[in-house]
Amino acid sequence: MCACRKIDVRILAATARDLASEVQTGRFREDLYFRLNVIHILIPPLRRRRMDIPLLCRHFLEKVRKEMGIEIKRVMPEVMELFDCYGWPGNVRELENIIHRGAVIAEDQAIRVEHLPQYMKDKRTPAKGLDDFQGLSLKQAQESMEERIILKALNETGGNRLQASKLLEISYPSLLSKIKKYAISEPFAK
Repeated sequence: MCACRKIDVRILAATARDLASEVQTGRFREDLYFRLNVIHILIPPLRRRRMDIPLLCRHFLEKVRKEMGIEIKRVMPEVMELFDCYGWPGNVRELENIIHRGAVIAEDQAIRVEHLPQYMKDKRTPAKGLDDFQGLSLKQAQESMEERIILKALNETGGNRLQASKLLEISYPSLLSKIKKYAISEPFAK
């Protein structure tokens, strides 16, 4: 007698490759592609969604705290500026490893430039080129730049919105409106 059980399974698969072209060239099985490709979610590389970096940093700092018991409270503004200029060839995994490394090396409760790998400090790539924007929409480019500048001001002020509004030379209510518009959360502890 067979003791079979019926189970319901969902598979989440991720790849950095274009599977449709892999199928075309015969390097990926077409039947498997159509089984996996029920819902296709395209996530741009980190260099194209720099506004996620502060949130990811906070997440990785919390992960390091839980896994290793290392209490790092913040990433210094100079480091965030470097992160914003860096090209992120290793994508989110590279950011996670850099935060992990910085947390292990840091002697106080902050990750500083000296805690970063040398290659990152040596090989800065421009962050604000035309390649960062999808299409040629001036409005989207302006909004992207505005969001980055707001994030930078919040980072500089340790998340203090009033000080950030003064630094940005805009009214406090205007800053709150823009924070809501771009769904910006406080990037770092004060």
